Amino acid sequence: MSADHHNMPGTDFDKPSPNGLQKNTGSLWMLVAGLLFGAMGVFVKLGAPYFSHIELVFYRSFFGLLLVYAIMRQRRVSVVTQHWRSHLWRGLSGTVALALFFYCITVLPLATAVTLNYTAPLFLTVFTMFVYRDKFHLPMVIAIVLGFCGVVLLLHPTLARDQLLPGLLGLISGFLAGIAYLNVKQLGMLGEPASRTVFYFSLTASLGSGAWMLFDTIHIITAQRFLILLGLGSTATLAQIAMTHAHRVGNTQVVSSLAYSTIVFASLFGMLLWGEVLPLSSWLGMSLIIASGVLSLRLSPKH
Repeated sequence: MSADHHNMPGTDFDKPSPNGLQKNTGSLWMLVAGLLFGAMGVFVKLGAPYFSHIELVFYRSFFGLLLVYAIMRQRRVSVVTQHWRSHLWRGLSGTVALALFFYCITVLPLATAVTLNYTAPLFLTVFTMFVYRDKFHLPMVIAIVLGFCGVVLLLHPTLARDQLLPGLLGLISGFLAGIAYLNVKQLGMLGEPASRTVFYFSLTASLGSGAWMLFDTIHIITAQRFLILLGLGSTATLAQIAMTHAHRVGNTQVVSSLAYSTIVFASLFGMLLWGEVLPLSSWLGMSLIIASGVLSLRLSPKH
């Protein structure tokens, strides 16, 4: 669950939440988002032979920036903010998390990279407990410990392939995404519209990755490569929209739990497209991470 996955709070670009029968469609929208986020990972992996992971972050972020700015203009949401420091911290943590996530996708099995990034809810739970000085209780502790046991199981096979560093970087991406989540929560509490939060994240990521590209090789965009970048930008942006719509019309806990469907889709894509076969220990680790993430979402205090 990179910062990319949670660029938006649970509102559909600042519209009020409807009630009634529409809530039943939230689960379906979240499954669509999970499929699209899995497809985004596919395009990152397809683009890896032609572009650096920083270039992929730039093109993904710039595409999102143009789209969200167009939506803000249409809905007359101003870009002016009094909370630029909060946006800056959210943008920096989210950008580094996204860069590490994309790097891990290029060097690790797709399912492994996605799962490590989806440790973010565990970190978010811990951060939230400390920031708001909530008391840890036994079920919460068990959920968190289960998650990190899953991380150990998932990282274990990478030792045999000299991939421990990418595995740890994937875990750091989840850690930083957890910080970005907390920043998004705080911005929501400050009354910042969801679209403005996404705008400043996309702007920070575009400027940061764009500046980084100036000190590295900038690869030529051919027609074939443009299609990959278009697929990357489209799937990521459509996934965000589907995810946000799911949160708007569905039950928050159900929808948040179904966000882990991205791991299932990523696993299927990895097996079908690259023949990625994970050992039993990895599947067990992924299951523990998903279970602990769902539990921590349900057990964490609401603020």
